[in-house]
Amino acid sequence: MAKKILIRDLTLRDGQQSSFATRMNQNQVDRVLPYYKEAGFYAMEVWGGAVPDSVMRYLGENPWDRLEKIKAVVGDVSKLTALSRGRNLFGYSPYTDEIIEGFCRNAIESGLGIMRIFDALNDVENIKSTVKYVKKYGGLADCAVCYTIDPHFSVGERFTSLLKGKKLPGKVFTDAYFLDKARQMEALGADMITIKDMSGLIPPKRVAGLIRLFKHNLKVPVDFHTHCTPGYGLASVLSAIVSGADIVDTNIWYFAGGPAAPAIELIYIFCQKMGVELDINMGAVAKINSELLRIRKELEQFDAVKQFPNPFNPLTDTLPAEVDKEFDRAIEAARNMNEADLIAACHAIERHFNFPAPNELVKKAEIPGGMYTNMVAQLKQLKAEDILEKAMELIPRVRLDAGLPPLVTPTSQIVGAQAVNCALDARSGKPMYSNVSNQFVGLVKGEYGKTPVPVDPEFRLKIAGVREETPYDTSKYRMQPNPVLDECGGVKLAENEKEVLLLELFPLVAKGFLTDQKKKRYEESKPAVAAEPEGTAAKAGETSSAKAKEPITGRVVSAPMPGRIIRVLVKPGDKVEAGQDVVILEAMKMENSIMASAGGTVKQLLVAEGDTVAADAQLIEIV
Repeated sequence: MAKKILIRDLTLRDGQQSSFATRMNQNQVDRVLPYYKEAGFYAMEVWGGAVPDSVMRYLGENPWDRLEKIKAVVGDVSKLTALSRGRNLFGYSPYTDEIIEGFCRNAIESGLGIMRIFDALNDVENIKSTVKYVKKYGGLADCAVCYTIDPHFSVGERFTSLLKGKKLPGKVFTDAYFLDKARQMEALGADMITIKDMSGLIPPKRVAGLIRLFKHNLKVPVDFHTHCTPGYGLASVLSAIVSGADIVDTNIWYFAGGPAAPAIELIYIFCQKMGVELDINMGAVAKINSELLRIRKELEQFDAVKQFPNPFNPLTDTLPAEVDKEFDRAIEAARNMNEADLIAACHAIERHFNFPAPNELVKKAEIPGGMYTNMVAQLKQLKAEDILEKAMELIPRVRLDAGLPPLVTPTSQIVGAQAVNCALDARSGKPMYSNVSNQFVGLVKGEYGKTPVPVDPEFRLKIAGVREETPYDTSKYRMQPNPVLDECGGVKLAENEKEVLLLELFPLVAKGFLTDQKKKRYEESKPAVAAEPEGTAAKAGETSSAKAKEPITGRVVSAPMPGRIIRVLVKPGDKVEAGQDVVILEAMKMENSIMASAGGTVKQLLVAEGDTVAADAQLIEIV
C-alpha cells in the first residue's frame, strides 16, 4: 500500500467539462485561484481537452490567457497540466511535427508543467512527436493508456440483434495489451504513465491488478484516472491507492461524482484512516469548495446532473457512526479484494452524501460520462431527445464496425455522432450508414491511426471507398488561410504564433473568435460616432435567418442530424457538383461537412450561419 499519495486536481478542466459543458469563465476561475495556491495540490489539470475550444466558442475568451492567468497566481506551487490528443493535439485532425512543436513550446512557455498525452486508438506512434517536444522544452510527459473493454453484445436481445451475423473478435483489451502499451510509452521517454479510464468502466479488482502489474514492470510513477458515472469510481480509486498507485485524480466536492471523478474529501477520509500521507491543505480546499458552490449555481443551465451533494467538510463535520463504518468496511474490502463488498460500501457512502447514483445506461453503452452529458445537452437543446436511447444502443455496433476504438476524444465524438446518424437513419426507415460524417470516413479509412482490431475491408470500401488502410499523409497538410482584415484596419486574422496555432487547431471557431477580437479592438480605437438612425440595425439584421423566398421546385440538401450551421459554403447562382461540400454543420461538438446530393445550380439558401436546425431540416435548394 502507498505510504503517500499525490493528487492531481481535475476541477478546473475535467470536472467542469464532465458536469458543466466546460462553461466556467475566466472570472469564475480567477475567484478560486488564491485558494488553490494555498491548497498545494501536486498538479492541477486546467487546460487541454475541450477547454481551448470551448472558451473561444462559448465564452469569447482566449485559451492562452486562461493558462497564463492561472500560472500567474498559482506559480510553482502546483504543476499545471493539460490533456493532449497526441498527433491531434487539442483538435480533431492529425498535425505536422512543425505545428506540434510550436504548440508544445508555447504551452510550456505559458506555464504548462505536465502534458498528459494519449491517443484515442492507443496507437503509440501517434504520441511520439508530442513526447519528444514536451521534453525538449522542459515539460513532463505523462503518457496515458486509454482503458476500455470489449463490447458486451450478449447482455441483451437489442444488442445481439444489431450484429446481424457479424463475428465478434476474441478478447482484445487484456492486461497484457495495456502493459504492452505502457512499456512502449516508457521506452519513448514517458515521465509517468496514467491508466486513463475515461468511461469509468474499470472495476476495483481490475484496477488492483493493473496497478500492481504496472508497478512491477515500470520504473516511472503510475497515475490513475477514472469517472463515477457507472458507479465504480470511488471504489476503484480506493483500490488503486491500496494497490500502490503514486498519483490519483480527484475533483473538489461540488464538482465531483456523477460524470466526474470522485471527491478529494472522501479520499482524504480514506487516507486518514489508512495512515496514507496526503500533503494537501484541506482548509484551503474547503475555501475553494465554498466558492465552487456559488459557481455551480451560476452554471445551472449547463448542469448535467442538477443533484448537489450534501454540504460536508471533513475537517469540521463528524461522520455518523453508520457512515463511518462504511468507510472502514470499504478499506477492509479493498485490502482483501472483496469487490462486491467494496462497491456496496462506496455506494452507501455516496448515497449518504447524495452523490448521483450509478448510470446503468452509460455502463451498458460503454461511453465516457462527458460524451454522454454532451449528447444529452445538445439533444435537449435541439429537442431531439427521443433518439438518445436508440443512439446509445447503436454505439457498440458502430464502434465494432470502426475497429473497436476506445471511446475518448475524438473517437468518442466520431462514434457518438455516427450513432446519432444511424439512429436518425433508423427513424426514417433508411439502412444504417445512409449518412456518414467525414470524420467517421477518416477513422474507418485509417487516417487517425491503427485501430485495435482491423476494419473489415468490405466495410471500409462501403464507407471510405478504399479496401486498404490509408494513413493520413501529413505532407499534404496545408496551413489555414490567414487573410488581412481590411474591415479591421488591415491587420492579419492571426497576428502572432499563438493565434496561428489556434487557427490551425480550430479553424472555424478560431476564425470567428479572432475576427471578433480584431473588430472589437478596431472599433474601440475609432473616435465615438453618433448612434445609427432608428431602424437601421433591424434592416441590417434581416438576413440573419434565411427563409425560403420562392416555392421549392428543385432538390433539397437536408441536415442528416440536428445541429448548428457554422458556415454556408455556397450562394444562390453557384454551380455545384454532386458530393461537393455546401454546408458545415456543428453536431455533437464535431464539424460535419454536408454535401450536395446532386449537381446543379444553387437556387436559394434555406438557412443562415448561426441557425440551429433539426434533423432533416432543409438547408439548400439546388436546381
